[in-house]
Amino acid sequence: MNIVKATMNEQMKPFISVVSPVYGAELTISMLVERIVTELSLITQNFEIVLVEDASPDNSWSEIIRACEKEKRVKGVKLSRNFGQHKAITAGLAMAKGDFIIVMDCDLQDDPVYIPELLNKAKEGFDIVYTLKKVRKHNFFKNVMTKFFNRVFNFLVETKRLKAHGLVGAYSLITRKVVNEFLRYGDHRRHYLMVLRWLGFSYSFINIEHKERYAGHSSYNLSKLISHAVDGITSQSDKVLLLTVYSGFFMAFASMMTGVFVIVLYFIHGFQSGWASLAVLILFSSGIIITTVGIVGVYVGRTFEQAKGRQLFIIDKTINV
Repeated sequence: MNIVKATMNEQMKPFISVVSPVYGAELTISMLVERIVTELSLITQNFEIVLVEDASPDNSWSEIIRACEKEKRVKGVKLSRNFGQHKAITAGLAMAKGDFIIVMDCDLQDDPVYIPELLNKAKEGFDIVYTLKKVRKHNFFKNVMTKFFNRVFNFLVETKRLKAHGLVGAYSLITRKVVNEFLRYGDHRRHYLMVLRWLGFSYSFINIEHKERYAGHSSYNLSKLISHAVDGITSQSDKVLLLTVYSGFFMAFASMMTGVFVIVLYFIHGFQSGWASLAVLILFSSGIIITTVGIVGVYVGRTFEQAKGRQLFIIDKTINV
């Protein structure tokens, strides 16, 4: 009878999913799974771990296979090619069955020890629980770029700003309701945190310590960071286009005032035109025009990409699913 009651009580507990995109993590996967299982087992046996391998160049998929063979609650998902971290997260959310879904990176800088705290905060009635990292264990350049991007993004995007947005990481918990709406979000270019920000819902935060990377190094170089920033801004705001309009009006007004100034100087003192100032003016005006056309081209390209209606990701193989 006690065994039956214990089984019924366990079945009544919410089902928990942990989703982690995997790239360049062959040395981390075994420890990642072990630590997640340790933390979740203290809470419930009703859980799953969804590892989404995003065409990693190393032996990450082989390590995921080993983890799935050792622990049947681990699910392996292999994408057909590299679609990017945030589409890999989307693939994991599409496969996850939990009532509460925790998203975390695979490098163990997101410590699974905070999973119980995330769940406790969610049980207070919040649909999204973010993690705040006051000190990020990244290199100096990446930290500076992140702060700069957050300031620019918050200026350009008009959706409600999150408190302490610049300190929020992808390590988070969302409820099934949020996942369902997330999967309905149709934008081809996406960032996990930006989509959550757009969706709304009630949210809260917990403070965590950002750990050192367990093994390997970050796959985000300068070009990827810039591309990531452009994708985030152009997919969430058209304010950049408005800024180009304002700059055009400013240039026209400045040119008109300069023309009046030149005429006044000509009648009062006589004005000797110079090729250097003319060349600078032409180059500056041309730069503004080319930049404006380029910005418009980026938005047109994003519209074209969205109109093609291609799938966000393609699943090649699955294990334990």
